[in-house]
Amino acid sequence: MSKGGWSEFNDPLKTIENDTQNSVTPKGKRQVRLERTRSGKKGKMVTVIKGLELKPVEAKKILKNLKIACGTGGALKGDFLELQGDQISKAQEFLFKEGFSPKQSGG
Repeated sequence: MSKGGWSEFNDPLKTIENDTQNSVTPKGKRQVRLERTRSGKKGKMVTVIKGLELKPVEAKKILKNLKIACGTGGALKGDFLELQGDQISKAQEFLFKEGFSPKQSGG
């Protein structure tokens, strides 16, 4: 038997990968939170969106459309999106139209 990675059936690693890809939470069931913050921004107000659980490519598309809808700048910072200014109501409306169920957290 040769050393190699070929196997036709019952590869446990592939079945685990397929199970994790299929267990993605639907958009409406995710805990999407919108938060206004100033910390670490030299006193500037920003809107932080957490809990989208998107792949980086999808997150960039959502961010681009959010920036257009809000008429402001923004950035993708790790697992969350950041919009310049107080954009809670506009972002909440946009995300609701996209199929998410966003809620405001904080004050």
